[in-house]
This record gives sequence, structure tokens and C-alpha cells, in this order.
Amino acid sequence: MLPAPLYMEVRRGAVADLGALLSDSRVATSGRVAVAVGPGQGDHIEGLIAPTLRDAEVFRVADGSVEAAVSLGADLRKGTYEVVVGVGGGRTIDATKYAASLAGIPMVAVATNLSHDGICSPTASLTYEGGKGSFGVPMPLAILVDLDFVHAAPEPLVRAGIGDVVSNLSAIEDWQLGNVERGEPIDGLACSMARTAAEALIGRRDSIESDAFLTVLAEALILSGMSMVIAGSSRPSSGGDHEILHAVDQLFPGTSNHGELAGIGAAFCFFLRQDTARLNQVVECLRRHRLPVLPTDVGLTVEQFTQAVVYAPATRPGRYTILEHLRLSESEVRERVEDYVQSVGR
Repeated sequence: MLPAPLYMEVRRGAVADLGALLSDSRVATSGRVAVAVGPGQGDHIEGLIAPTLRDAEVFRVADGSVEAAVSLGADLRKGTYEVVVGVGGGRTIDATKYAASLAGIPMVAVATNLSHDGICSPTASLTYEGGKGSFGVPMPLAILVDLDFVHAAPEPLVRAGIGDVVSNLSAIEDWQLGNVERGEPIDGLACSMARTAAEALIGRRDSIESDAFLTVLAEALILSGMSMVIAGSSRPSSGGDHEILHAVDQLFPGTSNHGELAGIGAAFCFFLRQDTARLNQVVECLRRHRLPVLPTDVGLTVEQFTQAVVYAPATRPGRYTILEHLRLSESEVRERVEDYVQSVGR
């Protein structure tokens, strides 16, 4: 049976009506509910949910670290809660997902931002003393996206979700390459879902100012997360494009956000494949939504981006992508990066 949330809704006012969702007996029966909110809008969110969730206990999640998630997990175990609701952006939702898995209870995700496909993915991206890692977790039991909060979120973070979804197209090409070259099993349904998510966005002429566009973006991000659940890995949404972004994160931390780097990585990988038609389509989409396309757009020099591309395969050992397939030397990578900048920049 297809693993999927029991409930999914994208609309305005979702946070204020959270009590209506939790009254669904499939989500909670005893009413023993915990709510996790981030530090930024915690007071505002707590005030909105108070009228409909009078008996819920609210916890503050300090950040998106393993330490914060483990601390929340310990609190959840003490309270014998039936479900925990994570309300906020990616860091808060990821920390809540991991905490819920530690406590052995289901989790409901209420997204207030659309920066990447972690809304319902089977992983939690958390920081720790040595860097940043992905941890396997169950997907949320239900998902809500509150468009009021999304409209109020910083524009660059909302636009970043577009880059993350569009990078699915590159990831699917890499998975198919692994299938042809190494006989790696491939899941057609997972590929179809990830591709459908990207194709739903890439040709749209409206943007994040529109409720209709944000609804499609939210659905695309959720569909991407579900494709990873079906695949049993991040394969349908993470290829050479994500290897590059993880390398940038490790070598040059703080450069840019996940979705922006995923978009640049996808465009560069299509350049390496010499797929001009898809490259032009991806670049046009990124520029239409005011997303970065060149390394210099996020403050990286040619030398720095070359270092990241060379290091990228080490971020996902055993994963076969266009980067592993071409096996370019550092000088060859630098030459391709220079060609990419010259071609796409022009």
C-alpha cells in the first residue's frame, strides 16, 4: 500500500484551525497532544493555537540540532503524548520528526515555510558538533501548510523550494544512469512522482506572490518527500546536484540555503550531460523566480565551486551520478566550470 499521510491541506489559517485536524480520531483519540514550535514565531503560534488546543502542552525547539531534537524527545517520552505537532520552518519540523521517532509517537507537520522537500521526507537534516547529517525518520502522519505564514516568510527562503523541486529532474537522470551503468534497481513510481513534482512547477509563469503557485509548490515538495518514502532512499530527489550542495555546505558553510544550491547544482549537472534543452529550461525557470544560477550569484569563485564539485562524490559514497560517471580530474572540472559560467552567464 502506498505510504501517505492521512491528511494533507494547503490553505490560509491552517495554524489557527489546528484543533480541527487533531479532533480527527485517526490522528489523536485521547487528546494528549504536544506542540513543538521554533524560537522565532513561538509566541505568535502559541497564541493562535490556544483557543482550539487548550490542553496541549507547547515546547520550544531551540534550533535544528541533534541536541535540541534529543531534548524534545526526552520531554515527549516523559509526558506519554499521543502525537506531537511540529509547527514552523524546516529546522523545527526536522527536529520534531527526529524527536517523535525517539519517543515512538506519530508526528504532524504544520509548515510555515516552503524552502525544501523536508516537509514530509523520511529524513531529518540536523546539525551536530561535527557538521550536518541526515537521519532516517518516519514520515508525518498528517501535513498542513499555512499560506498566511508562507506569504510572511522571507522571499528567498520560499523561492528556494523551487530550486529543490526542480533539481528532481537531475536526480532522476542520475538514478537512471546508475541503473544503466551499474544495474542499480530503480523504482518507476518514485521516479514518476518526483518528475511530476518538478514538471508541475518548471513551466508556470506565476510565482510566489500567488496562492495558486504556492499551493502547487507545497504539493510538489510533499510529493517529492513521498517519492523518497516509496524509493526507500533520497535517490529520486538527490543526485549529483545534491552532492554538490552538500560539498559546498561542508567546504564553505553558510554560503547559501539548500534549495538555491540544489538549483545551481542541477543546472551544472545538465551542463555536464550536454543536455542543452533541459539546461535552458532549468536556467530559465531559476531566473524567472529570481534564484541564483551561477556560483558567483552565491558568492563562490570559480576555484571554490571547482573544489566543491571535485569533493562532491565523497559526500554520498556509493551513489552513482554524472559526477562519478565522468570521473573528471580537478583541471577538467575547472575547465567545465569556466565553460558553464561563460555559457550560462552569456
